[in-house]
Amino acid sequence: MARFLLECPHNPEDCTQELDSIMGQSHELLGRFDWGCKVDEHVGWAVVEAGDEGTARMLLPTSIRARAHVVRLNKFTPDDVKAFHEQA
Repeated sequence: MARFLLECPHNPEDCTQELDSIMGQSHELLGRFDWGCKVDEHVGWAVVEAGDEGTARMLLPTSIRARAHVVRLNKFTPDDVKAFHEQA
């Protein structure tokens, strides 16, 4: 399974609706999200595991899927970084 970042921007006036949609999809999914709304950054972020980007997107409510940004995450080892420098 791969890890994906779900980034869900919304307008300030849509905060309650956004939260209700995600909670309606799954209380567990709501618990995975971190939000910037209280500091006027109206975005929710969650890291999930899924087989591919489409499957990760399907974890979101239909009202949010189209505007969500889904990014496959990876980690780098010190050897990876060294190899990047050697290739440059």
